[in-house]
Amino acid sequence: MTRTTTDFHLRAGSAAVGPYALDIGPESAGWGYSSLRVLELGPGETHTFTTGESEWIVLPLRGGCTVAAEGHTLRLHGREGVFASVSDFAYVPRDAEVALSSAAGGRFALTGARCERRLPVRYGAAEDVPVELRGSGQCSRQVNNFAAAHVFEADKLIAVEVLTPGGNWSSYPPHKHDEHREGVESELEEIYYYEIAPHHAPDGSVTEGLGYQRVTPSGHGKGTDVLAEVGSGDAVLIPDGWHGPSMAAPGHDMYYLNVMAGPGVERDWLICDHPDHTWIRGTWADTPVDARLPLYGAMESAGSPAGAQEGKGER
Repeated sequence: MTRTTTDFHLRAGSAAVGPYALDIGPESAGWGYSSLRVLELGPGETHTFTTGESEWIVLPLRGGCTVAAEGHTLRLHGREGVFASVSDFAYVPRDAEVALSSAAGGRFALTGARCERRLPVRYGAAEDVPVELRGSGQCSRQVNNFAAAHVFEADKLIAVEVLTPGGNWSSYPPHKHDEHREGVESELEEIYYYEIAPHHAPDGSVTEGLGYQRVTPSGHGKGTDVLAEVGSGDAVLIPDGWHGPSMAAPGHDMYYLNVMAGPGVERDWLICDHPDHTWIRGTWADTPVDARLPLYGAMESAGSPAGAQEGKGER
């Protein structure tokens, strides 16, 4: 049975739980693996949590923080915001106690996945994040592959950031990863979390940005069908289906954080293009990448030092 937009589009604030501005987990999403929490901390505040059955990455969206777990203390430089730079990040394992504190305050994404292996606490440096330009022309976008498969080790969790200049389309051609086909396609649940750049007019007025997300049924799973106008703080759940495009309104750059995990033994991101739209890839060689990209590069991001650490933290 096809389920529609209202089942999968979570507007900003609608999935707030306790200290989290957004709290998505396997129970609330009705699936098996992927989680995302967004935590707002005021200056000097500390938040503690247990990781339970999931591995987690702490990713600053705005501001810096200290992450303490398993006898390690990792200092994350963070960033001014998602449109300013790549960020460093911290990985913490399942079955651990974590304390997250921020001297100046900020907003932090906790990306998680139910897993089996218990890997060590680790630090991810901003300058080590591969920054990829994908597509061309009006399909140009930037991908910060901070926890992509085969980039940063995890058991199940895959997470990347995508930045789309205003007027461009991302997640295009539409693609899916909702069934296991050896060497061809991975079965992965996915969360999109959005922030949209506002427009600041010369008179001081501010216009909030918007974008659009499309997901169409693929014939597998829950028949996910979404056409949503998205704004900052919104999320879309994608248990299955052809997802894309993600459309940035002209004048408003779009950011989204992708969190993925699934039951596969191998941690792979293998996708299948929608057969009606895959032809667009053949046009990219003759079209330049949007000149506005990259919005920033990896080496611009971390300041000095990129990620000072104390205790037994590792780079």
